[in-house]
Amino acid sequence: MSLLLPLLLRGAGGARGALRPCCRAAARRGLSSSSGGWAGVRPGRRSLLAGLAGAAAALAGLGLVRRAEMVSREAVAEEEDELSRRCGDFMAPPVSGLRELRSRRQDMRSRMEMLIMETQSQVCRALAQVDRGAAFTVDRWERKEGGGGISCVLQDGNVFEKAGVNVSVVFGHLSEEAAQQMKSRGKTLKTKNGKLPFCAMGVSSVIHPKNPHVPTIHFNYRYFEIENADGTKQWWFGGGTDLTPTYLNEEDAVHFHKTLKEACDEHNPELYPKYKKWCDDYFYIKHRGERRGIGGIFFDDLDSPSKEEAFQFVQSCAKAIVPCYVPIVKKHSHDSFTPEEKLWQQLRRGRYVEFNLVYDRGTKFGLATPGSRIESILMSLPLTARWQYMHTPPEKSREAEILEVLRNPKDWVH
Repeated sequence: MSLLLPLLLRGAGGARGALRPCCRAAARRGLSSSSGGWAGVRPGRRSLLAGLAGAAAALAGLGLVRRAEMVSREAVAEEEDELSRRCGDFMAPPVSGLRELRSRRQDMRSRMEMLIMETQSQVCRALAQVDRGAAFTVDRWERKEGGGGISCVLQDGNVFEKAGVNVSVVFGHLSEEAAQQMKSRGKTLKTKNGKLPFCAMGVSSVIHPKNPHVPTIHFNYRYFEIENADGTKQWWFGGGTDLTPTYLNEEDAVHFHKTLKEACDEHNPELYPKYKKWCDDYFYIKHRGERRGIGGIFFDDLDSPSKEEAFQFVQSCAKAIVPCYVPIVKKHSHDSFTPEEKLWQQLRRGRYVEFNLVYDRGTKFGLATPGSRIESILMSLPLTARWQYMHTPPEKSREAEILEVLRNPKDWVH
């Protein structure tokens, strides 16, 4: 278009900037070559009029293109401003950096990173507002093999003994041990020269309150991409949210499960019962014959019905974290408790540690991944716990009540 414009202007210049009377008349009549309206107009004049008409059309088209380009630039600038504004609310700048996120803003890796960063920020700010006794330490780290993360940890607060909310975005090549873990779940992985490129990102949190009447919560939402030797990619989402109370409060259990069910039901009413059972089965301490807590939802290897629909589901689950948990914290953070109740909390934390170190797949995967940050992986462990030899609670006590539920999971929402 830029080359066409000078040529058109030079052609128009031969008319000395004005149409002669016959040309003006023809123009007013709106004549066209196809309608035979050029009759009576000399051939030289016809070519001049045709050139001017073409020039006008080209200039009009150029104006439309320029306006479209301006609108496009404005839309991009507005989108970039929105991206900057969202990043400004995070606990720290995103792991990948703003420039990289902008360059691939529609890619799932960027969208998932924005979601986990937002989730970290929302949860940390909600917890800090409740605690008001300690601030989150924001610890940014890098992984030599590729990527890094942001660990946010609050310790010895008024309400929380330890609350950690971590984000990690890592890439590189899977270790043989990590690849074997995935193959054991039915993954077909095609390595090239023994290497398997991967990208993994997620937000993970464990929150241990001081008061034994405030339950512990854990959540994790993650995204994996694997590149096979033939260049094809496998992807999947995983995650969940689960509650571990020291003492059973049925009203709290119903609230927690109902909030998660509503998040699932936005997408498919079959998801909650499926993922609730999966959660009960996954968080099972085999050598104790009991669940770690009263469950919630858990899923892994989610790669259907589509990448977009799976992402939207994960987003709904992440948004449910604060409303399913923070009201329970506020309700019980000032409850009185006895030394015996505190002792029971310490013993239940011992069970929590046992599950995480012996069975938890995320912990085992992290420990098996080269360059993993051990401090962030073991952030899930409480500051204090207790193992007492042959401890058995009295029958029909509140301690026995919670054990019954841990051994025989209940349906909290019908």
